[in-house]
Amino acid sequence: MIRLPLDATTLSEAVVNGETTAAIIAETFLERIQAQEPDIQAFVSFDARQVRADAAQHNSRGLLAGVPVGIKDIFDTAAYPTQFFSPIYTDHQPSRDAHVVTLLRQAGALIMGKTHTTEFAYMHTGPTRNPHDLTRTPGSSSAGSAAGMAAGFFALALGTQTAGSLLKPASYCGLFAFKPSLGLVSLEGVKPLAPSFDTVGWYGQSVRDLHLVARVLIPGFAVPDIERRPLQLGFCRTSRWDQVDPDVALALEQAVDQLRSAGHHVSEVRLPDEFAGVFDDHQLINDCEGARSLAKEFQQHRTQLSPSTLAMFERAATTTWQQESAAKARLADLAPRLSELCQPFDAMLGASCGMVAPVGLESTGPSDFIKFWGAFGLPQLNIPLRPGQAMLPVGLQMIGRFREDGRLLRTAEYVAAVLQGAIQE
Repeated sequence: MIRLPLDATTLSEAVVNGETTAAIIAETFLERIQAQEPDIQAFVSFDARQVRADAAQHNSRGLLAGVPVGIKDIFDTAAYPTQFFSPIYTDHQPSRDAHVVTLLRQAGALIMGKTHTTEFAYMHTGPTRNPHDLTRTPGSSSAGSAAGMAAGFFALALGTQTAGSLLKPASYCGLFAFKPSLGLVSLEGVKPLAPSFDTVGWYGQSVRDLHLVARVLIPGFAVPDIERRPLQLGFCRTSRWDQVDPDVALALEQAVDQLRSAGHHVSEVRLPDEFAGVFDDHQLINDCEGARSLAKEFQQHRTQLSPSTLAMFERAATTTWQQESAAKARLADLAPRLSELCQPFDAMLGASCGMVAPVGLESTGPSDFIKFWGAFGLPQLNIPLRPGQAMLPVGLQMIGRFREDGRLLRTAEYVAAVLQGAIQE
């Protein structure tokens, strides 16, 4: 009999090797849910009977054999409603699973239920609380998945990111998270917001868990070998470093010092002034594409939309086609320049968020340090830092070159080996 909790990789290996069963694993996680869910409120849809039924007939040979997974409530699921945290879609029942949910099931994963999101994965927040401090937000739209992971309700969780919706909750809740390069993972069966940025991502308890899910959701995905040489890393503060709280800045700088002490090379990277406009261009494009994606809901159910979503429509209405096109052109012009800046490094480092999780549930704080890199579709990863018992989790963001996701994951293993104390093989 194995002892829980363990990361997803260990759980699946134990099931395949006959050391435990999906049913035993499911019961352990169900006990946690029963004990803590009334406080955390990670789930919007949950059925213990469905979980047990799935565990009784799961695929015991897949890469995710017996691994419990939480699914953000913007992914279609045939067994659970998909409601987007909107009264417009109360009890909306899709006829089939989203493509990535199907891939998870085929790999042997146990779907534990649907996790709370913000309204249409935008701004209007739900009831989920941060397990580290119930008075604080767990983050933005992938909040239920992140809080459920941090509370031990499942071993993996699906989320999405358009601005900061995956890495921000990871930073606040102390999780490993991976957002692949734009376009690598299918969005079939996922409600769109801003297609220029929308990306499926996931949470895990280790870097190797992030890699494991990548192998399931990106057929043919491979992580290259990187010689165990000193890593070449860049540390980029961006033009908004003044948003970083002193304690968070200290934690990040101490992480950089640890990497240097371990023999890795970390160089300061300063961006040209032209990159200061990326934050606003991302917001402009997000608003315009979001308004188009939700045009049906706006036209037919305007009174059922939240003030924050209506404000998005108001901003989009005052933005011309030429202004949106110019914002996209600026990002396209800057992309090769950013690629050139990143080229000498195995990965870029920076803040995931400039603060620890704020008190209250209505505001989740800015996402600037995340959406800057997401504006270019680059792969992003969060490594949790826990600077001290009195301090809430802090996230170290790692950024890779476009479509070099495997290199980023391999580099993250070595970084995590230094910062977490053990290499995740």
